[in-house]
Amino acid sequence: MQLLIRRYRPSDKDTVLRLFSTGIQEHIGPCFHNAMTSPDYLTITLALCSAGYLLGSVLWAVVLPGVWVGLVYYCCHELYASYVRGRLRTDMQDIPGNYLSRPDDCFWVAEAEVDGRSQIVGIVAVVARQSGKEKYGELFRMIISPLCRRAGLGYRMTQTVVDFCKERGFSKVVLETSSTQTAAVALYKKLGFSHVLSHTKTEAPLWMITLTKVTVLKMEKHL
Repeated sequence: MQLLIRRYRPSDKDTVLRLFSTGIQEHIGPCFHNAMTSPDYLTITLALCSAGYLLGSVLWAVVLPGVWVGLVYYCCHELYASYVRGRLRTDMQDIPGNYLSRPDDCFWVAEAEVDGRSQIVGIVAVVARQSGKEKYGELFRMIISPLCRRAGLGYRMTQTVVDFCKERGFSKVVLETSSTQTAAVALYKKLGFSHVLSHTKTEAPLWMITLTKVTVLKMEKHL
């Protein structure tokens, strides 16, 4: 597959926003699966089923665990869906203004020919940060279409960001991803990124983060 990685153009907006929305919301299913298959959540589900049965009703034995499972799924869904809504109202609404207006920031798209026509199959961005005298780049919005998974595109796009930061003399590249995104974490480690911090500070309520069992992972690569 022939791939071209280039700077974002305004004509790309609709396709990029669709890819971004779809790519983020793909994590809802794995997030729900990871939560519900954890030992403590399996125990809670079985306990609620038993409690319902002890109340003397098969219906309650179904309803109680059903409500619990529904609550966990709602939290997993809302965690990622609300993130998409927020980004579509803010930085992703004006990509040129937020990612291309300064020389040390950039937003790239990857194009590939699929079924005889060119399609955008990946996106990634970088924003310059300053901490005292240290200047570094922060990687954002990495999304790879299912059409190009396991084809090396994620590696190439991450390396594009790393090379861009090296050219500008940045000290490092940092990024944040979630514990749900195991494939992304493995890719970043392969490229030399180290896991330096875990936290649960997000725009979502703490109770929702707690129920979804999602942890934010901060990673960095020194250049």
